[in-house]
Amino acid sequence: MTLIKSISGIRGTIGGRAGDTLNPLDIVKFTSAYATFIRRSAKSQNNRIVVGRDARISGEMVKNVVCGTLMGMGYDVVNIGLATTPTTELAVRWLEADGGIIITASHNPRHWNALKLLNNEGEFLNKAEGEQVLAIAEAEDFDFADVDHMGHYCEDNTMDKRHIDSVLALELVDAEAVKNAGFRVVVDSINSVGGVILPELLKALGVEAKFLNGEPTGDFAHNPEPLKQNLGGIMDELKKGGYDMGIVVDPDVDRLAFISEDGEMFGEEYTLVSVADYVLSRTPGDTVSNLSSTRALRDVTEKHGGKYCASAVGEVNVTTLMKKVGAVIGGEGNGGVIYPASHYGRDALVGIALFLTQLAQKGMKMSELRKTYPNYFMAKNRIDLQPSTDVDAILEKVKELYKNEQVNDIDGVKIDFADRWVHLRKSNTEPIIRVYSEAHTPEDAEAIGKQLMQVVLDMQ
Repeated sequence: MTLIKSISGIRGTIGGRAGDTLNPLDIVKFTSAYATFIRRSAKSQNNRIVVGRDARISGEMVKNVVCGTLMGMGYDVVNIGLATTPTTELAVRWLEADGGIIITASHNPRHWNALKLLNNEGEFLNKAEGEQVLAIAEAEDFDFADVDHMGHYCEDNTMDKRHIDSVLALELVDAEAVKNAGFRVVVDSINSVGGVILPELLKALGVEAKFLNGEPTGDFAHNPEPLKQNLGGIMDELKKGGYDMGIVVDPDVDRLAFISEDGEMFGEEYTLVSVADYVLSRTPGDTVSNLSSTRALRDVTEKHGGKYCASAVGEVNVTTLMKKVGAVIGGEGNGGVIYPASHYGRDALVGIALFLTQLAQKGMKMSELRKTYPNYFMAKNRIDLQPSTDVDAILEKVKELYKNEQVNDIDGVKIDFADRWVHLRKSNTEPIIRVYSEAHTPEDAEAIGKQLMQVVLDMQ
């Protein structure tokens, strides 16, 4: 059983002993620490915290513990029910709340759950803020409210519609063009909240949709990470013909993957690339993604006359850099689209609407659109190390060894060669180094990754 505490929240497997898993005692402790942090923050003002959750089997239990704890800490709770991560982020802003808690383990399997923590802007806490929450939890430095100052509880089931309306209102979303295109799509919403909100979004866009795994039971029909090896069902459905595309989301609907009309993967890395291509064609500017994302975004950005910037891995790092450089679009190569005209958070609804608009306006098949982008392939490997290994020292040696190449060390070490790159990054939770590499062929991507892995192994 597993319990992982990090600056982005707390996550773990359900059931087992306190301190070892995600259980009621640890949920109370961490929620209390978060509420204490919010109370002490100068941003705290309205005494209100939003709670939303995905459809995981454990979600009801976790939600009850979280809401009761927040009330016990003196906060009024607005429970928005089954809601996507981006819906909850937006709700914090719309309800002028002091913060929010999203109960979701994202793409982790069904026996996992987590608390993701938001500030009063509906954005994830930064590193310093997350460390404060961890310190408060470790010290159990919190006080509960007396009977006259306990918080109140209410439910608000209007946020899904408000989210959809906000997407349709975006200047670059052309709902009329999408309706006129007469799209027929297949959607795999992996038995979670995508099965609640996406039917309404697609209906509003005039898209005919068939849903696979649409019931929000939390009993996922397959591994919920939207990767090719997990998507045989929807790929086979598309290969039967009669559809324009496939849409796949993860359980909390912040990641988005597309499948072409022929049943072939459009490429998770190319979700952001294609949406950025459309946005940049209408709104010239700069882009941001993390260091482990495809070089194709840089190529597309420069084609439109913009500048590409790379951030450390992690959504809050991407959004921080986006704000700094004024990026018009950004995100992560795992299918996360961040569009500031909506909000600073990965949002599959925004990604779907912008992508469908582009496809409708171009009048192209998905497979044809995919051929218009630079072709890269990525390999993802790991190096298992001894717990005593000094990973930082190894990465410094790698950096020195390749000092004549273009090196970025803001998050591990990324080496950019002329036609490929390798990113080595230590895990925050395991004694491993993650090795991501990309090149113009799968063989070259794997080869350059293995080459750097051998360099590291020789240094031990």
